Amino acid sequence: CKIRPLDLVLIIDSSRSVRPGEFEKVKIFISDMIDTLDIGQYATRVAVINYASTVNVEFHLKTYFNKGDMKQAVSRIKPLSTGTMSGLAIRTAMNEAYTEKAGARPLSQNISKVAVIVTDGRPQDKVQEVSAQARASGIEIYAIGVDRADMQSLRLMASTPLDEHVFYVETYGLIEKFTSQFRETLCGLDICSLETHGCEHICVSTTDSYYCKCQDGYILNEDKKTCSKEVKALVTVDPCKCESLMQFQKTVQSAIQSLTSRHILSIYLYLFINTSPARNAVSRQ
Repeated sequence: CKIRPLDLVLIIDSSRSVRPGEFEKVKIFISDMIDTLDIGQYATRVAVINYASTVNVEFHLKTYFNKGDMKQAVSRIKPLSTGTMSGLAIRTAMNEAYTEKAGARPLSQNISKVAVIVTDGRPQDKVQEVSAQARASGIEIYAIGVDRADMQSLRLMASTPLDEHVFYVETYGLIEKFTSQFRETLCGLDICSLETHGCEHICVSTTDSYYCKCQDGYILNEDKKTCSKEVKALVTVDPCKCESLMQFQKTVQSAIQSLTSRHILSIYLYLFINTSPARNAVSRQ
């Protein structure tokens, strides 16, 4: 699962209706799923919650970052062998497993939060409200029902579309068939690995889609798939226009100087005439 990292919480029912041999098959299913994932601190993190009438967080998202230790921890899980409190298990996942203190990554990192619940019974508590709260908080819920599982309860727990998030098998012996199916569902499809992506130069995968890029010296066309050679606009200078502009500037400058000189001369003449001795004598007479 190298397409997108996950904060994955596996919620398993170990109530008295689940026989010891069946519970072992659930643990095998979990181990097989771990094998298909890219486990690591900066990749997919996994937590496991074991529930019946009570709820036990077997290990948190921050506990293990390698498959070997994680699978050994799964093998040591013991059934609780009491009632079926599915709502309480989902609430525990939301309030305890999906916290930064427990190893969940902050919203700013845009890491998908996925919960998979496996049960073979009817919940003894209300699941609709708490499941809605969990989904509203950003948790995507998959519900797997086995044998006597109540389909209506599975639908109340799961995210939409229901046909992609609700599964049912007749026995625990068939649950292993979900391993490859969940790998494709949880990881998503790497469109860039297919020839149908349509990018002429470079295909870049994102969390749930892709986009095209061009090599250096090319630009992306309006279709967002093909590329064209980048053409840099050249500025051409018309020498005739340049010469005409320079001549015009000289003419304007000369005219301004001429006007300025005339204006100054006029001022001098005015002052001379109005302040000369002859002028004053005439005025006195």
